[in-house]
Amino acid sequence: MIDKKEVIKLAQERIDELDKGLFIVEISISSSNVIHVEIDAEEGYVSIEDCISVSRNIEHNLDREEEDFELSVSSAGLDKPFRVFQQYVKNVGKEVKVLLQGSSKAIEGILKQATEDGIVLETSSKEAVEGKKKKETVVRENEYKYDEIKETKIVISFKKIK
Repeated sequence: MIDKKEVIKLAQERIDELDKGLFIVEISISSSNVIHVEIDAEEGYVSIEDCISVSRNIEHNLDREEEDFELSVSSAGLDKPFRVFQQYVKNVGKEVKVLLQGSSKAIEGILKQATEDGIVLETSSKEAVEGKKKKETVVRENEYKYDEIKETKIVISFKKIK
């Protein structure tokens, strides 16, 4: 079986050479040597050229004569949950959906901060306020540790911005 540490080293080597703020999200290698590498960018997006470049560095440095393999390199999908700290940092200021451990209801809000310990999520809801007839929007900042979070995803919205 192909060594995961070697694939990580080869991918990181090219990412460092490109110097575009790319990072590894996940590398998986199946028992039948199907290698899947997911990368993301600290700002902006991952281009097809970035994926090709990382793929070529891995492919050219692994010996198919010694062990055959299948390789795919892609960007982390918008529909997938965050898996590494850098994804939280990248998405500060954006709307996210957080599912806490032991809960079936997700909390939506703006990711205000991401630190090594956890995140700050700004939520808003219409609530009855004492002395007022109409419900008012109440904004709260909630802190969550990473071990409290089961899953975090970006909220994809197609609303027109005015």
